[in-house]
Amino acid sequence: MPTVLNQMRFFLRLGKRIRKLRKKRGLSQEDMISYGFSARHWQQIEAGRPITVSTLLRVCAVFGASIDRLVHGLDRGIYED
Repeated sequence: MPTVLNQMRFFLRLGKRIRKLRKKRGLSQEDMISYGFSARHWQQIEAGRPITVSTLLRVCAVFGASIDRLVHGLDRGIYED
């Protein structure tokens, strides 16, 4: 069963994955402004703050990735008792 702590872990993992993908593409956090994100919002995303589905879709569009690619396996070990 999802708990607040489990959700926090999921978003922390997602933020790390997004940061890794951005760096792999050779983009800076400042570059993300040209994609319509404020610098502060992007920093929060990478820091693992919870994001909406619409924000996740925007992130996917920037990287040309599916939601499944971004979130696959992030819940591994989180929901096991």
